[in-house]
Amino acid sequence: MNKIKILHMYADMLDLYGDSGNMEIISYRCRMRGIECIIDKYSIDSPQPNFSDYDLIYIGGGADLEQQHISEDLSKCRDGIEAAYRRGTFLFLICGGYQLMGKYYRDADGTDIPGLGLFEYYTIAEPNRRKRCIGNIVIRAQLAGKSVDVVGFENHGGQTHNVKTPLGEVLYGHGNCTRSSHEGYFEKNVIATYMHGPCLAKNPEISDYIIGYCINRSNENAELQQLDDKLEKDCRQIMIDRLLKK
Repeated sequence: MNKIKILHMYADMLDLYGDSGNMEIISYRCRMRGIECIIDKYSIDSPQPNFSDYDLIYIGGGADLEQQHISEDLSKCRDGIEAAYRRGTFLFLICGGYQLMGKYYRDADGTDIPGLGLFEYYTIAEPNRRKRCIGNIVIRAQLAGKSVDVVGFENHGGQTHNVKTPLGEVLYGHGNCTRSSHEGYFEKNVIATYMHGPCLAKNPEISDYIIGYCINRSNENAELQQLDDKLEKDCRQIMIDRLLKK
């Protein structure tokens, strides 16, 4: 039996807009395929695990206050997370989790919250707290050589700069900055995005990209069984057509 081992970090603090639901969706889609899915949780002052033991590390979204609370503890995990990333562990990062993997996050008061510096981007919040990137968003991403239109919900005051490999092109909404052309950050084993919702509920292709990557770490010939995603795709298409006014 194929198996995926996941570490969900700060689930008790970083769960804006149902972001923890992403792990429920991964678990469900694994279960439907007979893939064993083990989800461990880590929070502030928990004993540090061996991060490299995991196929997937997940960090959800949180407001400035939550990011400040976890930043010191997260910095203690830096070496372990970086080692896991370098060895191929997948990083799935939403909003605050996305920001904290960069160089730093400067909040609306001008206070710098150090990031782990795994990636070269950085985030600066709008001083005016009412100026936010908020609303539905549609992006066009390339996953495993296929073009996929992805739908989500964004709500962030932070403006993320110096993203060299974005997740996708913005078709509707804001993206990494106010009215920017691209959203998120992407590598073979990293997906970072501002999309809440939870993101995976609306976009089964992203779920399966992550699952497929994880099971192929130990079984290079593994193929994912196709699931019936007609309902999810039909609902997403209605939203896309409405937003893009096709």
